[in-house]
Amino acid sequence: MPKETEILEKIQNAVQMESILAVVRIEAEKIDSFMRADLARLNAVVDGLLLEVLDYGLFNGGKRIRPLLVVLASRLCGKKDDDAYRLGVAFEYLHAATLFHDDIIDQSETRRGKPSVYRKFGTTAAILAGDFLHAQAMATVGKFSGQAGLEVFCKATTGMVDGEFMQLRNAQNHNLSELDYYDAIMGKTGLLISAACEIGAVYGGGDDRSVKALRDYGVQLGCAYQIIDDLLDYLGDPGKTGKAVGNDIAEGKMTLPLILTINMADHTDRIRLMKILADRNERILCTDEVCTIISKYGGFTDARKRAEHAVKNASMMLDVFSEKNNSLERNVLEGLARYVLSREK
Repeated sequence: MPKETEILEKIQNAVQMESILAVVRIEAEKIDSFMRADLARLNAVVDGLLLEVLDYGLFNGGKRIRPLLVVLASRLCGKKDDDAYRLGVAFEYLHAATLFHDDIIDQSETRRGKPSVYRKFGTTAAILAGDFLHAQAMATVGKFSGQAGLEVFCKATTGMVDGEFMQLRNAQNHNLSELDYYDAIMGKTGLLISAACEIGAVYGGGDDRSVKALRDYGVQLGCAYQIIDDLLDYLGDPGKTGKAVGNDIAEGKMTLPLILTINMADHTDRIRLMKILADRNERILCTDEVCTIISKYGGFTDARKRAEHAVKNASMMLDVFSEKNNSLERNVLEGLARYVLSREK
């Protein structure tokens, strides 16, 4: 049986996490209000259908983590004003744009339990709305963070596309390199999260040491986030994730649990997994079998351990701000890193 001290520690951690999530919810509502205000100014200058698509796609849930990272990084570096929220909105725009386009590429029927944007409004409308959000995001970053911020933002957006191409190539070649996997997810997820932290720090007037620390925090946070995302694709509850289980294996994506398993498997199981990967119909039909084999070799457990290591590294990056050990901003950033490990959607 667990010791009384262990039980108390778990209760304290749960209470602390709920307090952090309460802050996140409050901030998410504030970010939403800035997004709605920003879109309201477009009423007279853009097509009504575009506004309908944007309203549907942008306000369909989500914790607004990326814009919140901008705000928290700015505050941690000493600047607290409403323009940090306006700057942060750019990252929600870009994130939403990638989701609009990703759902088309992946042929995803749903997003957060509702029809995806392209299923509701059509492929053309989804592509154009995504392009519009990308353009708005760039203009917003340039307006509030200048050339320095825009360069970081553009590097992140080009890296995201490169990461998708790398993942596509990894799938086609059945690439079993863990290093290549990390390179791909750095482009797909890590760069945008890292850029949110870095640009927030730049906007907040942080020195080079602070900017680097927050950038590196974002890299580690993004890495952990994507690994957990990969785990949820296999193990998640569709009622909570809003997506069907097994999308990644159906598309032949070489995510970490699968890579770790194939590299550990005996000859028979390795050959079986490679055979499934080579045939789309097999991939669709054999999700349960793949999960069984991954579990057999501890692929899910080992992938989670790597996510936990990344979260630990993310928290260590915040040691630069030792003089702000008890600040709300630092506590929330540390809490967000821990929250990634408990994600269910």
